[in-house]
Amino acid sequence: MPDALVYRAEGAAVLHGRDLYGFTITEGRLPATYPPFAALLFVPAAWLPVPVLKAVFLAGNALLLAWLVQLSARLAGRRPAGLPLLCTGTALAVWLEPVFQTFVFGQINLTMACLVLWDLTRPPGAPGKGAAIGVAAGIKLTPALFAVYLLLRGRRGEAATAAAAFAATVVTGALALPAASVAYWTRLVFETDRVGKPWIVANQSLRGLLARMLGDPEPGPAWIVPALAVAVAGLWLARRAPRERWGVLLTGLTALLVSPISWSHHWVWCVPLIAVLLAEGHRVWAAATALVFTARTLWLVPREGETELHLPWWQQPLVSPYALLGLVLLAAAALGGIGGPGPQTSSVRSSSASMIR
Repeated sequence: MPDALVYRAEGAAVLHGRDLYGFTITEGRLPATYPPFAALLFVPAAWLPVPVLKAVFLAGNALLLAWLVQLSARLAGRRPAGLPLLCTGTALAVWLEPVFQTFVFGQINLTMACLVLWDLTRPPGAPGKGAAIGVAAGIKLTPALFAVYLLLRGRRGEAATAAAAFAATVVTGALALPAASVAYWTRLVFETDRVGKPWIVANQSLRGLLARMLGDPEPGPAWIVPALAVAVAGLWLARRAPRERWGVLLTGLTALLVSPISWSHHWVWCVPLIAVLLAEGHRVWAAATALVFTARTLWLVPREGETELHLPWWQQPLVSPYALLGLVLLAAAALGGIGGPGPQTSSVRSSSASMIR
């Protein structure tokens, strides 16, 4: 659980007044990469011995996965599952590579997904709706795209609440850690390579895909232009999606694709994606998606040195399965193959009615 150890070190840096972004830890020499607000939340991790911390992360992620399965069912318009079905769904979801890697690394991806999905599946008009998205963005930036989605769907109040919550996290971090906040928001937030090498197979974003295809560790405009096009197209599709569940999923896929770094374990959105595909009767799509996220083909190729930049053409689909699937799903949504008109849940109808009013 190297990432859990990084979180623990961040909490310790806050407690002892050390430079939050000046250390590296573990054999991989991993630095702190999240905003200062996240480090404040990690302080309790510094109080725990490492074995206890790992046990907490293991149990916590198991519970969060069960919650994500429930939230995925709610997004898909299904009733909450009984305990036997919930346990079965949770056990099966562990075998999805992004979920399994989240456990292995001691990551917080399930927390982020649950915060966003809980917020988006709450009834229209629920108090503070949008705040959880803002808090998630304050911890790990990329959820901020869901606030843009809310704005594009005409839900200005919820978007404003998300923006206010995000601003509150920034202010909290600045008050508690002023030097770290200045360093992060003026310099480190733009140094995406600090997070890791974008061309390694673990990066399943559009940038990683293009870097490996072109054999260029810094694809530059060859990545930025397509990323902007995908961002515009993905958000446009999310805005026009007749069912909100697909607006949510398309926004999640877009965020994962256009982010400079989307490690394979960031793709835990495969859980609600499979749930919605199954609920809508897209069994072939659901089976293909489950296969992509369980096959682990990205780990089957040589990865010594810069080998990933010199792979033959036939290995390219093997090392970028999630990014390619994301692009295929966006194309399918554009062509009406998935996410088309269909029965809407009462919550979606209520949301649509509130937008019209």
